[in-house]
Amino acid sequence: MQGAPARGHEADRGHDASFSEDVERSPLPVLVDAWAAWCGPCRMIAPIIDELAAEMAGRVRVVKLNVDENPATAARFDLRSIPTLLVFKAGREVDRIVGVQPKSEISRRLEPLIA
Repeated sequence: MQGAPARGHEADRGHDASFSEDVERSPLPVLVDAWAAWCGPCRMIAPIIDELAAEMAGRVRVVKLNVDENPATAARFDLRSIPTLLVFKAGREVDRIVGVQPKSEISRRLEPLIA
């Protein structure tokens, strides 16, 4: 089933109230996809994020954060352009990818965190 995440390996939905628990306290590295429903480029990258969530299940946690529904977290991380991918390890932001990027580039930047 190419292009669709395996059942049970979809990205989690991020929320202001649980961001610290879901992301900053995660034992796994976390890829946060900051997006909005009205954002065309966000819709372009969404299938790539879903594929990565399935392929890296158990090694990387993937969280989708709707910036319109979670303004406190968007402001805290100064998310001015979307899509933005935030990469966390051990509770700290270690990388930030702004704009649509190919899957190979996103994977390349995640690999050192899971090696």
